[in-house]
Amino acid sequence: MSIRSVSTRPQFTAKSSPASEIVASPSCAVLNFSNLQRGPSRSGNSSIRLCMGSADGGFGRNPHGVGDGDGVIIVDHGSRRKESNLMLNEFVSMFRERTGYPIVEAAHMELAEPSIRDAFSSCVEQGANRVVVSPFFLSPGRHWNQVAQLTIHIDGDIPSLTAEAAKEHPGVSYIVTAPLGLHHLLVDVLNDRINHCISHVAGDAEECAVCAGTNKCQLH
Repeated sequence: MSIRSVSTRPQFTAKSSPASEIVASPSCAVLNFSNLQRGPSRSGNSSIRLCMGSADGGFGRNPHGVGDGDGVIIVDHGSRRKESNLMLNEFVSMFRERTGYPIVEAAHMELAEPSIRDAFSSCVEQGANRVVVSPFFLSPGRHWNQVAQLTIHIDGDIPSLTAEAAKEHPGVSYIVTAPLGLHHLLVDVLNDRINHCISHVAGDAEECAVCAGTNKCQLH
């Protein structure tokens, strides 16, 4: 059916939507449809919001968020298992591509390289004058709760390790953010993982990236 064959032509107007009303994208417009005939003797008004994608993958730039002079370090606990450490590298690559942040580094708290100290130095070398350290942990624990100490223990925590790394770079500020915690988007992540594994057991999906080659996702 061509557009000309439609007997009722909706009339619409577009108006700009203030950036303060837009959460994920600064470029949006609201299209208001008036006198749209939906059926015999029926009419009504409706509107839709159209948003343009941004170069940073849809993440609008918060004026108080990550800026061009910031470096981001995503740090996990670290493992003696090489595959686990490589998975953090893959996540960091995904994060960098999705957000468009220019300086993003991976770090392991212990047991593997690069360390927080290495990642901090790498951020500074790339031009960061503020470093944001984000624990890739589900919930707060002693590795995040401990206050920064002047000395580091063998099982040092993230704040103290970051403080020690920052000593080598006077004038560079830093912040250790909260872990993932009870974020509502984690509900979607967990639900997606559950349904994928159930689909795999049913023979309708391949093993996910976590289980690939392990044959661990089975119904017992």
